[in-house]
Amino acid sequence: MNPNLTLTRNNLIRQQSFVDGQWVDAADGRRMAVIDPATGATIGEVPDSGADDARAAVDAAQRAFESYRHTVARERAALLKRWHGLIMANQEDLARLISREQGKPLMESRTEVAYGASYVEWFAEEAKRGGGDVIPEQHPGHRMLVVKQPVGVVAAITPWNFPLAMLARKIAPALAAGCAVVCKPAEDTPLTALAMAALLEEAGAPAGLVNILTSSRERAAPLGDAWLADPRVRKISFTGSTPVGKHLARHSADTLKRLSLELGGNAPFIVFEDADLVAAVDGLMVAKFRNAGQTCICPNRVYVQQSVYATFIEMLAARVGALTIGPAGGSAEIGPLINLRAIEKAEAHLADAVAHGARLVVGGARHACPDAPDGHFFTPTVVADVDARMRMSHEETFGPVVPVTPFATEDEVVALANDTPYGLAAYFYSRDIDRVWQVAESIEAGMVAVNDGVLSTEVAPFGGIKESGYGREGSQYGLDEYLNIKYIRHGNLPVRKQA
Repeated sequence: MNPNLTLTRNNLIRQQSFVDGQWVDAADGRRMAVIDPATGATIGEVPDSGADDARAAVDAAQRAFESYRHTVARERAALLKRWHGLIMANQEDLARLISREQGKPLMESRTEVAYGASYVEWFAEEAKRGGGDVIPEQHPGHRMLVVKQPVGVVAAITPWNFPLAMLARKIAPALAAGCAVVCKPAEDTPLTALAMAALLEEAGAPAGLVNILTSSRERAAPLGDAWLADPRVRKISFTGSTPVGKHLARHSADTLKRLSLELGGNAPFIVFEDADLVAAVDGLMVAKFRNAGQTCICPNRVYVQQSVYATFIEMLAARVGALTIGPAGGSAEIGPLINLRAIEKAEAHLADAVAHGARLVVGGARHACPDAPDGHFFTPTVVADVDARMRMSHEETFGPVVPVTPFATEDEVVALANDTPYGLAAYFYSRDIDRVWQVAESIEAGMVAVNDGVLSTEVAPFGGIKESGYGREGSQYGLDEYLNIKYIRHGNLPVRKQA
């Protein structure tokens, strides 16, 4: 293992689930390996939890909720502030752990820790702002109030690409609202979630308030189905694929759970002829190659106006060809993909595009890394002349592959951008202010970046439309996802007599 990834606090490496304030194994003793995607080496083993464990976690969460729901806002805020402080105090160890099990460069992992911690800090502050309203009386002798109350036990299911940030973005608002949590992190990256639980325990969270169960792909469905069937679980927050999101939506209907679903994306990135091309290339590099292209808001379809098409591809290819590849802990800018399936998907998309007439500009193959010969590395790639017949125009590649398509007119490219069942994120570059507002309002996406390659921040709502899901995370809107609205009418009050 790279010594740059050695932790100073080994007690942050936990290899048991966290339920009811205890570190526990699966009820049937099953375990699963955690694999370093850069080397293929096993870096740990964690419980492979099932349905019985899922129900036990809900038992603990429900008990904790009955007490925690009555905790005053400033105490909930104080708990989150203590957790935030511990996350930032252990930023380097958490970053190293992310890089070990997820593979991203260490600098990106440090950024993820700070980003995830920003949600904990934000919702610590929002915990004291989740107030209701007084409705002006309509009849003498009546008062009408609106109060907000926690929904109850929340099931959070988090992805592998941002194992700390996505967990923080779900658990922090739940705790701020007064909810208890059962959580299943992704099977590829459970160690980061368990380290976050250890810090939350250190922050003084009551037993059962947050419960983390690790589980394999094979056992994820029965574990999740146990939560779906349990009426005590009142909300599910899920980040992942659209097919799984649809399964959760269908099977939550029997108990009418609240859902927040952040699902698949197919983000367009549009460059108009009046754009600052240098800024556009810079923005695309940031948006596309963060985490080796493994983000839900990565540009998946790049559209460039014909008059600047050749120039843009030349500029982009020079930048992409200069990217360095290797395992985390060194100076590499691009780490491994998460597993072999990810490599095979990138290869399949690229082969399909070339077979249908696309032109490979740079990259396009697996990368043999001398420092990590068994790692899942793929060369950053630019492919030109992509069109709607090709798979990469309709499916997320989730890798460091940039498909570029020429377009002629604004109307044409807006139609192309919207020709997808997804609507998570979109990007475009233009210096025409009239065009900026016209295109921003015409694109069908929950988030739009104009002349910028960065979208995510704790102060803005994160989420999509269409088959990219519904619900919002972060911002002032994120807390309401975990609160029920109750209307209280008080009648037969004394009526003040007119003087």
